[in-house]
Amino acid sequence: MLVAREYRSVEQARRALGSALDRARTPSLFDRIDWFESLHAHCFPTTGVRIFQALEGECQAWLFLLSPGAGRLSALANWYSFDWRPVFLGPSDESVRRRLVEVIAQSLLTDSAQVDLYPVTSASDMLLDAFRRAGWFSVRRPMGGRHILHLNGRTFDEYWAQRPGRLRTLIARKKRASRFTLSIADRLTEALWRDYAAVQERSWKKPEADLRFLHALAQRESDAGTLRLGFARLEGQPVATQLWTVENGTALIHKLAHDQAFDGASPGSLLSHAMFTHAIDQDHVATIDYGTGDNGYKTDWMEERETLYRLDFFNPRRASIWLPAARAAISALVG
Repeated sequence: MLVAREYRSVEQARRALGSALDRARTPSLFDRIDWFESLHAHCFPTTGVRIFQALEGECQAWLFLLSPGAGRLSALANWYSFDWRPVFLGPSDESVRRRLVEVIAQSLLTDSAQVDLYPVTSASDMLLDAFRRAGWFSVRRPMGGRHILHLNGRTFDEYWAQRPGRLRTLIARKKRASRFTLSIADRLTEALWRDYAAVQERSWKKPEADLRFLHALAQRESDAGTLRLGFARLEGQPVATQLWTVENGTALIHKLAHDQAFDGASPGSLLSHAMFTHAIDQDHVATIDYGTGDNGYKTDWMEERETLYRLDFFNPRRASIWLPAARAAISALVG
């Protein structure tokens, strides 16, 4: 028998789940209840959530969504989310999973006009099919990429020999002149976090708006032993930092920053070289994931690009969304 339920807070969903989406039972960081809990608390504290569960036998589907406005739903995700998708529990029967998502999509027709989901990768076909079957008008648009490296058993030296010559030359030249001290910590301390925040303040990127979210992430992963927090220092002063996590054979690169006053000496690139070396030869990862964004520098370090999609679903029963739906469809064709 199919059953559908809705929860209006992450806390309610956590109680219903019990330990089902805890670290011990959920391999992917981005599927865990504490990921959604922290993301909502720190990045979307004033936005409501609507979390949907559908069950059939031992199989469950969960959709974690934000409710940013009347009749509108969005993925509970932001630029720190490498991928958003339904979270499934139980047997991996694809037809049952698709049916469960379709049941949720049907229930959304009663009070929702528009649903947008981003970033979506491998689940895009299934989501499109389920929502269309439920009666939604659907549009899929490519919006950026996710850069991934599969080591396939290579050592760091073997991987490095296959990097572009310009990158290997840059690192060799900068290392010869470098006065930086490089370090990688797997446990977070107050002093390390102060140093991390100090680099963020002087970063070449925009000021970090979600520092509390990153701190919570670093602390959780430190407690679990999966944190890799790298620093480049000059005479003790932190000038570049990188926040990675390493778990289940995969290294995730969450955040890079460096003090722009030291651009000419490339402390960030030297730190990347050290972080990749550590992940490959000491942590023995099979995959390194650079996350969302098509920054040019990523292509030198990585070998594959996965397209990120935005999925827009429009309720055809609502006349008010016909024009936005038409615009989205035209945008998808033009893109």
